[in-house]
Amino acid sequence: MKNVNDLIWVEKYRPQSVEFCILPERLKQLFTRIVEEKSIPNMILSGTAGVGKTTIARALCNDVGCDYLFINGSDENGIDTFRSKIKTYASSSSISGGKKVVIIDEADYMNPHTLQPSLRAAIEEFAANCTFIFTCNYKERLIQPLHSRCTVIDFTLHKEEKVFMAKEFYKNIKNVLVVEGIEFDNAVLIQFVKTYFPDFRRTINELQRYSKMGKIDVGILTNIAHSNIKECVEFLKNKDFRSTRKWVGTNELNYDTVFTQIYDALYDIMMPQSIPQAVLILADYQYKSAFVGDKELNLVACLVELMGNCEFK
Repeated sequence: MKNVNDLIWVEKYRPQSVEFCILPERLKQLFTRIVEEKSIPNMILSGTAGVGKTTIARALCNDVGCDYLFINGSDENGIDTFRSKIKTYASSSSISGGKKVVIIDEADYMNPHTLQPSLRAAIEEFAANCTFIFTCNYKERLIQPLHSRCTVIDFTLHKEEKVFMAKEFYKNIKNVLVVEGIEFDNAVLIQFVKTYFPDFRRTINELQRYSKMGKIDVGILTNIAHSNIKECVEFLKNKDFRSTRKWVGTNELNYDTVFTQIYDALYDIMMPQSIPQAVLILADYQYKSAFVGDKELNLVACLVELMGNCEFK
């Protein structure tokens, strides 16, 4: 039986070493030095979804030869996770004899009143035995004491780095399709990269999904614009606030057009009696979007109101 990681492209083609990670040169040099020094510091890796934060955290551990514990901060964000998993792991000795590492993915979803303060103390208590790597989309959601105890590394791409990174993304996914034996239209593949850049994970996942059609050609481009909204609608229909919030936080959304995309889909996704109310809600939050300080929060508030006041098909 095949390993599940051999079936999921994003895992099958995940780089296992820093050498093969797609990174801007400044970050590649930084992480290469860490590998050469064989000493991983406490770090906060911050940046948008899919840019390689989790991949580089694992690759560092592989290259240095560290045992590591992986925690998903979005799913395991309560104090019980600290008591039953993190503290037990960090307090014990490594089998290999070196330092252990705790990787906490999506750390910005950790409870800031219980779990985050506990981790602040753990960083100091287990310093001789264990280091911590936090990955997050929004570093400002981590409490300041964590910032002061970690090296904060920003994965945000500089303007001059974007062209280089897009080319590297393209070469990588082109190689994936060749290895998998999937036909593709070169122009469509370039447009695919532009659509999801810099979210490499999303690019790979979408490619695998569309590859089931047998070929990556112009026909898939018409489906891309609607796929994101359909996923969100399922969360709204099921009144799944947690998944809705995560959808907003982890997708590269154009906040100025997402309201219009939902509006255009209303007759397909919503019961007729709810459409007038939905129009008023969308218009209100689209107007507010031009003035608010946090556009993500504004969109989440809009979706929550749609979730609570409208009936979906």
